[in-house]
Amino acid sequence: MFKPPQSLISSRTILITGCSSGIGYCVAKGLKMRGYSVFATARQSKDVARLQDEGFSSLLLDLNDSSSIHEAVQTVLERTSGRLYGLFNNGAYGQPGAVEDISRDALRQQFETNFLGTHELTCQVLPIMRQQGEGRIIQNSSILGLVALPYRGAYNASKFALEGLTDTLRLELANTDIFVSLIEPGPIISKFRANALTMFKRHINVEHSRHQNKYAKIEQRLLAKKAVIAFTLPPEAVLKRVIHALESKRPQPRYYVTFPTVFLATLKRLLPHRTMDWILRYLPE
Repeated sequence: MFKPPQSLISSRTILITGCSSGIGYCVAKGLKMRGYSVFATARQSKDVARLQDEGFSSLLLDLNDSSSIHEAVQTVLERTSGRLYGLFNNGAYGQPGAVEDISRDALRQQFETNFLGTHELTCQVLPIMRQQGEGRIIQNSSILGLVALPYRGAYNASKFALEGLTDTLRLELANTDIFVSLIEPGPIISKFRANALTMFKRHINVEHSRHQNKYAKIEQRLLAKKAVIAFTLPPEAVLKRVIHALESKRPQPRYYVTFPTVFLATLKRLLPHRTMDWILRYLPE
């Protein structure tokens, strides 16, 4: 992989969403140590303050709030003389539940954060990258943007939408020096399950659902303190791919992270739909 000189890296600014924990925090910390000028954002003031205490250039950015997105971008531009080399769209959460139990409001909230906010932020930084003649946009998607698993319909839908929009954007930017990449993580150690449990309890009426027995198992999985899926990797596995997407002369359109992602993506290309459906229905939790 091509590695830019340290002087070039130090002049590059990257904006990252969802840095309070997990992948976002790991990537922000790793890129900062590598010499990048990192703007680490979070949606809660307490997390912004904690990141600032750790030495980050930290900003409040709530993907559900257009004014928050605009203000964060303007602050970055004011502090960088109008330049921004990279954007890592990481902020997202999972809304568990059977499709028939997901209300319109719950689905709308899932899309506001995972898709619409990400789209709005991306559109705001694109003119900057066009003006400076270069840029890197990295979308943190998921294996669930490639294959669908039961009881994850809202999250599946948001990530499938992100995949389609990102593929289209990459085609539209093909004749520029703005490169667009998708990261496809499988199971990664993070607070994703804890956040998903919160949204599950907020939006799913378990007592009035025909899926009660299944929901009991889902809650048990979400409450687990340790990794519950084989081949789970630490967030540093994503950091490695983000670095390549930022520094390679020809970044890949997609970066598969973890064995389950590679395995299921390969099966989807090779197997008939009915066979693939059978496998996905009976995958262990």
